Amino acid sequence: MLANRRKSERRLCKRIAKIHYGNGSLPRDCTVTDISDGGVKVVAEFVEIPPQFTIVFSPDHQRKCRLAWRIGCEFGAEFID
Repeated sequence: MLANRRKSERRLCKRIAKIHYGNGSLPRDCTVTDISDGGVKVVAEFVEIPPQFTIVFSPDHQRKCRLAWRIGCEFGAEFID
């Protein structure tokens, strides 16, 4: 059985969000499939995910993130703010 290394409990969700990285770049659509106090699991169809980015849940709810892992179009990110 695989050990759960998360520091906080994850909650399943299906929430549309945007990923923003770099000045002058346009935000890209993504779907958050689960979230915890420490990070998110995301599905995004675009190829490049930078090591650090901002995930935008709404104009007044954004979190800075660090890419933790990636498999195909799914990836996990740790909140760093």
